[in-house]
Amino acid sequence: MTRTTALEVVDGIDLHGKTCVITGASSGLGRESALALAAAGARVVLAARDAKALAATQQWIGAEVPGARTTAVVLDLASLADVRLAAAAIADIAPRIHVLMNNAGVMFTPFSKTADDFEIQFGTNHLGHFELTRLLIPQLSAAAGARVVILSSDGHYMSDVDLSDIHWHEREYDKFHAYGASKTANILHMVELDRRLRDRGVRTYAVHPGMVATSLGRHMTPEDITTLRGYLPRRAKRIDQPAGPKVATPDQGAATQVWAAVSPELADVGSVYLSNCGIRRDTAPYAVDEEHAAALWGVSEKLCGGES
Repeated sequence: MTRTTALEVVDGIDLHGKTCVITGASSGLGRESALALAAAGARVVLAARDAKALAATQQWIGAEVPGARTTAVVLDLASLADVRLAAAAIADIAPRIHVLMNNAGVMFTPFSKTADDFEIQFGTNHLGHFELTRLLIPQLSAAAGARVVILSSDGHYMSDVDLSDIHWHEREYDKFHAYGASKTANILHMVELDRRLRDRGVRTYAVHPGMVATSLGRHMTPEDITTLRGYLPRRAKRIDQPAGPKVATPDQGAATQVWAAVSPELADVGSVYLSNCGIRRDTAPYAVDEEHAAALWGVSEKLCGGES
């Protein structure tokens, strides 16, 4: 695993005049990404569920980066109504969005549903971000060279998306497969979004951050960790080896998503899967299948109740 930090990635990068929107910005990778982008001069819109945590993050960034420009927007991705309110607030704040970082997520949660009756991992990790992104397309298009960075995971190897039973009505719930399906959906979202928007100058990336010490794994038990090994194929089990520590710190884990947001190497590239600040070509075939991506887009539009 690379030991590069998010702040090192933005060294020499000037983002003055640019606006970046980050979901899940009040903790973990989102918080570190926000700090790095603010340090490079960007105006950063921090979006997350907890208003107090957002305020604390703003204060922390302000202390670390004097003069940092941040704005907080409360966003609950598990409620489409809340997503729409947040999208409207963000659009008012930022008529042009240069980077949209879909960072927030949940992992290996017990079975539950969102406010809209969606399975919680698919509903939060994919559908909430799908709707937010869809609603912000005008602002992304107006930026003339925007990037959408979608946090996925090598967890996508665990499962394809079953479009016939997305919300686990017909199957016994498996939190590992459900998480894998949501991460596959993130990559498929990238594929179709990039196809639709690249002619408008918007390029899209999916990121595997590696194994990072954050609160994302709070639902995992020691037994879950043992069980998880049986779900991952050999390629995924080799993630982040042999170089570097197996578990990254949050500032290291955020490096690739910040690299996706700012790297000149990606200026004319899109619809690629990234890790360790580089392009990976070994995604599961179902995760980058263009017909599958288009089908998921159609299903997602219907579930979110709109067309784009």
